[in-house]
Amino acid sequence: MSTHVFFAEMLGTFVLLLMGGGVCANVALKGTLGSAAGWLSISFGWGFAVYCGVWVAGISGAHLNPAVTLGLMVNSDVTEYAPGVAITLANTLLYFLAQFIGAFLGAVGVWLAYKKHLDDPQNAGNQLGVFATGPAIRSYGWNVVTEIFGTFILVFVIAGLGKTPHQLGPLAVALLVVAIGLSLGGATGYAINPFRDLAPRLAHQLLPIKGKGGSDWAYSWVPLAGPAIGGILGGALAAAIF
Repeated sequence: MSTHVFFAEMLGTFVLLLMGGGVCANVALKGTLGSAAGWLSISFGWGFAVYCGVWVAGISGAHLNPAVTLGLMVNSDVTEYAPGVAITLANTLLYFLAQFIGAFLGAVGVWLAYKKHLDDPQNAGNQLGVFATGPAIRSYGWNVVTEIFGTFILVFVIAGLGKTPHQLGPLAVALLVVAIGLSLGGATGYAINPFRDLAPRLAHQLLPIKGKGGSDWAYSWVPLAGPAIGGILGGALAAAIF
């Protein structure tokens, strides 16, 4: 993998997390101009964050998500991650590294952009939702099932979009993410991306945010396992269907 591809994937993921985490901060934190704007704002905000990230990472194939990378890896119809980038263990790990670094830096960017609000005493203990996902009802097994379904739809439909004539480009993926948020997102916050949750959760743990609570590491395996399984299932089934 060339350095250009690595940095494109990293920067695309950075843009995704900066803008996606930014909409969570704008809606969830008290005292912002978008406070309490609601789930519709979050769903559309994440969708258009994906839209922007995909444009930035065009030369890397714009995975932006290890679940997508895994889905491509198991899809027997796919021979390259991006033009000139073979599907190998080394390249897979480089994609993961670029995605993790980009996601972590994006979360740091959200902290810098909303630092005064994150440090505001009226938000004490509620900052984790800006960085990481959490369930509406905590039931680890069923939370994993929800994340599997959401990520399966993401990877499976993306594969179908690649075989369907249309002129929507990244907008098609953005609308797909909006649809997942509005339909399946309410149970777990729809991580549908292992590093969208893990890297910002680590940032929450490490950053000097006043009054923050714990980082809820007991839940952190759910948005890792569910999206990984869903991505693999989506990629494998796509090869059989499309």
